[in-house]
Amino acid sequence: MQKYIFAVIVGIYLVVAIPFLLDTRPVAAAQSQQSSAVFDSQGNMKLPDPHVFRRWVFVGAPLTPNALNDGKANFPEYHHVYIEQKNVDAYLKTGAFPEGTVIVKELTRVLNPTFPDGSRTEPSGRGYFNGQYNGIDLTVKDSKRFAKTNGWGFFTFGHHPLPYAESAAEAPSTECAFCHQAYVAKTDMTWVQFYPLLRDKDPK
Repeated sequence: MQKYIFAVIVGIYLVVAIPFLLDTRPVAAAQSQQSSAVFDSQGNMKLPDPHVFRRWVFVGAPLTPNALNDGKANFPEYHHVYIEQKNVDAYLKTGAFPEGTVIVKELTRVLNPTFPDGSRTEPSGRGYFNGQYNGIDLTVKDSKRFAKTNGWGFFTFGHHPLPYAESAAEAPSTECAFCHQAYVAKTDMTWVQFYPLLRDKDPK
């Protein structure tokens, strides 16, 4: 009788446990759809952690210094752009970013210009070099939350040296979204022409 009861218990255990034992999906798979965007109770975006996003994929760094724009460049800095690997992979496969994608643009000033065009001379030659950090902009894809701006929300944490604001409200559509909608709506609201990794996703 005891052997029979034992066998029944073992059988029940195996029926319950085997599905879990056979499920070899990595934990990260369930988390892959989560967004890195963090909002507070007021709907403001929280400042992203540089120690985190600087480990994402670095896709490029356009530069528009003041010295080449009559001293009035809208973004007189390098635009260091970072995107999570999973979202880069998705774009390369489909030509569109998944919901929840976050794109961070970290700004740095041009290092101490010594020539009228904003350049300087270093051992490697005359050119432009990264100076101090000067701001963070961020955009996140959420088709429901940002339906009025083609599915993307834009946030600015300051265009100035550290420290930055701890949170930011969505930027008015006339400040950021308008330009993206007017010029790069067909490439999922992203200036992929500036980022070879995204622009040349299908070199064949």
